Amino acid sequence: QMQLMESGGGLVQPGKSLRLSCASDGFTLDYYTIGWFRQVPGKEREGISCITSTPSNITYYAESMKGRFTIFRDYAANTVVLQIDTLTPEDTAVYYCVGGQRLGTLPAMCFMWDVYDFFGQGTQVTVSS
Repeated sequence: QMQLMESGGGLVQPGKSLRLSCASDGFTLDYYTIGWFRQVPGKEREGISCITSTPSNITYYAESMKGRFTIFRDYAANTVVLQIDTLTPEDTAVYYCVGGQRLGTLPAMCFMWDVYDFFGQGTQVTVSS
């Protein structure tokens, strides 16, 4: 079963930027739409962004996430990166990357966890001074 692995989380000061990476366990990510979600304990999981498969690489962002989040592919590393700028304590969450090929109608399906085929275990991001 294909799996993803997130990295780059940790403790970050407010106002700083952070890059989270999503890697595979041995397959190329180019052929898949890759998405990012986050979840705060006790709250609903929320979709952040997704990028469609290469070569289209169309990016979508949830309305509430536009402006501070950037998703892109790092082809050299075979990863998908989520950059978060101007972090605030409200960004504290576990961040997950997910992947799939036939999600359905975009952008709506981009933000629906259940349409994806494979998932990462999550990486904790804590924003605190």
